[in-house]
Amino acid sequence: MGLIMKQAITGPAAWKGADMAGDTSWLHHLSAPVLATLDAALAHVQAQGLKFPDFGKEDFPIGDWAQQLHAYSDELENGRGFLVLRGLPVERYSEKQIQILYYGIGLHMGIPVRQNPKGDLLGLVMNVGDVTKKTTRVYETNLYLPYHSDPSDVVGLLCIRKAKQGGLSSLVSVAAIYNEILLKHPEYLGLYYRTWYFSHLCEDQPSLSPIFSHNDGKLSCRYLRQYIELGHEIRNLQLSKVETEALDLFDEIMHREDFRLDMMLEPGDLQFANNYAVLHSRNGFKDHGVHELNRKMLRLWVKMPNARTLAPEFPGRNGFPAPAAVA
Repeated sequence: MGLIMKQAITGPAAWKGADMAGDTSWLHHLSAPVLATLDAALAHVQAQGLKFPDFGKEDFPIGDWAQQLHAYSDELENGRGFLVLRGLPVERYSEKQIQILYYGIGLHMGIPVRQNPKGDLLGLVMNVGDVTKKTTRVYETNLYLPYHSDPSDVVGLLCIRKAKQGGLSSLVSVAAIYNEILLKHPEYLGLYYRTWYFSHLCEDQPSLSPIFSHNDGKLSCRYLRQYIELGHEIRNLQLSKVETEALDLFDEIMHREDFRLDMMLEPGDLQFANNYAVLHSRNGFKDHGVHELNRKMLRLWVKMPNARTLAPEFPGRNGFPAPAAVA
């Protein structure tokens, strides 16, 4: 079989938002017994005098719920590629307790990985950055966050507070985008399989990766247009006209209303998405103007034990290396 997949993708991963109207099977409510299990696990960590992130999976026992988490992990890898767990009563907990609960869930899914050079294992997604500085990341502002994938197998978002207005989360299926390109614009397909320079792949300098990669029967994707453009700018390699056309086509398809699945994450919602199968985004928002009331999310990156096998030219990216120890 050739490197480029020339057959349409079928199955649950190739969903469109329009086809899921009224379908909330991706939304799972946390039951009272599960919440009691999480409370007991939290109490177990605290009784040992432990705190985030200085505890392991065995310190956060969740009993039979581990089997359900395993099923959720299978859905992320072999199903639609996303899901939402609803109903964690975040208002009942302190910030430190929320960190223990979220990190503990992550430990039972896989291995939480670092999200920046400082080594943070839980990222704060909040409007705390200076938009006038180039070093400010978009997730640290209230601006529109373009569709992208993060450098980890799975990304999780825990909603603690909503914005006063806006902040809608949006997902789009990589397989659905691929099928549309294959059907209507196959002349561009090869370009997505060639390597591009991406900036911010947990490295100091832009490195090469394809946008699409087909390996071991699965299609994987890595995308954030701004990081591709920045990567080529840093390498002093101008994108060609046809390359720009290919990126324009990709952007146009993924922004179509019938492809997107938009959702408002409520306080206590945990959204998980497979970074190889789903791209995620967020629209701009308006905050309350009071720090203690403003929109607040916690982000988790997880290296998954059931993750797909990636091709050599599509190297895995699971967070940043550990910070150098201070002498």
